[in-house]
Amino acid sequence: MPRRFPLPLHAIVGRRCFTKDIVLANRPRFIIGKYVGYNYTNLVGSPYGEHWRNLRRLTTVEIFSTARLNVFQSIRHDENKLLLKQLYGKSCQDFARVELKSMLSELTFNVIVRMVAGKRYFGEDEESDEAKEFREIIDQIFKLGGVSNPGDFFPVFRWIDYKGYEKTLMRVTGKMDAFLQGLIDEHKRDKSRNAVIDHLLSLQESEPEYYNDVMIKGIIMAMLLAGTDTSAVTIEWAMSALLNHPEKLNKVRVEIDNLIGNNRLVNESDMSKLPYLQNIIMETFRLFPATPLLVPHEASADCTLGGYDIPRNTIILVNAWTIHRDPLVWDDPTSFNPERFEGAEVGPTKLLPFGMGRRSCPGNGLASRVVGLALASLIQCFEWQRVDDALVDLTEGEGLSMPKLTPLEAKCRACDVLHKVLAEPAQN
Repeated sequence: MPRRFPLPLHAIVGRRCFTKDIVLANRPRFIIGKYVGYNYTNLVGSPYGEHWRNLRRLTTVEIFSTARLNVFQSIRHDENKLLLKQLYGKSCQDFARVELKSMLSELTFNVIVRMVAGKRYFGEDEESDEAKEFREIIDQIFKLGGVSNPGDFFPVFRWIDYKGYEKTLMRVTGKMDAFLQGLIDEHKRDKSRNAVIDHLLSLQESEPEYYNDVMIKGIIMAMLLAGTDTSAVTIEWAMSALLNHPEKLNKVRVEIDNLIGNNRLVNESDMSKLPYLQNIIMETFRLFPATPLLVPHEASADCTLGGYDIPRNTIILVNAWTIHRDPLVWDDPTSFNPERFEGAEVGPTKLLPFGMGRRSCPGNGLASRVVGLALASLIQCFEWQRVDDALVDLTEGEGLSMPKLTPLEAKCRACDVLHKVLAEPAQN
């Protein structure tokens, strides 16, 4: 089957992609999908069809449904409070300089792993060797996923394994596979936990051939990769932008204080009553999308798109970063301006933080909860300053999730509400 060169689409053409949703619902068979996606069988990489529809139903109805997310709400609150305690230990007396990226990564990683496996890896004590190895594997996979591999477009480079890319993938994903198999075996021995793995293993008991260990590992792998780094990066970008716009930071702090007061911590049920906070999150999604290039699509048949004739097997790259900065759609598109969303209805074709159509990310509800609660808590519980007079550097780094080139460092000091809450843990 001939491989068509990728067609980059943006602005109005990118949005029209999703009027051809079924035709463009396939994924190209990139090398990374062979190893990270268990030979193209997981939700992200599998071709559009019955197997994919079953995976989609499983994730949307049984893993990321509102009811299931509510069951795991205590995990998100526990991990969020642990983050606040870590920062409090550094800043309870006066302003302290902190590096946020690692703490935010621990927060989001613990949330996902506790949901999946019922155990925490980071944050309370010194990291175990197992935790360090797990972190390194995840980091390596994200770096490999952010690399443009010539072998995906020129078969000759795949035959010669250009720069050892496939060999590296095999080594890293082999370690990840062993780790995930260990988690599954552990839960087969101890079925007392109420984690996602346990639910998947219960399905395995009724349909062992379909819900085999490989399929379960593929689901877990997708959750870990989609739900950890992306949320942490979004929170870091939001804090970076707010530190460069202290008037907007103060505005959202006033909104939170007026609603919550200073006797309790903000919680998830408050999010819908904090419209300016939601505007900040949407503006962060717009300016700093965690996946600036959406996961590629592939045409399953010849079609026409925005005046272009698209042959079958053409790879479609949707540039969310460009769509979000389109001057025909957004006023002053490069400015951080949460007020642009006040009273505005933003259609799903203008803002694409989780993709669109059939292949959109099913974990958007979880991501919104994690990002909203963490950001609101950081603003409510601490005063924030830049480390010096210079603006925070907003240069973008390389990688699958568009991290900051320079991890965010800032100064924070604990507020009265955190002194009160941590002094009376039994009541909170």
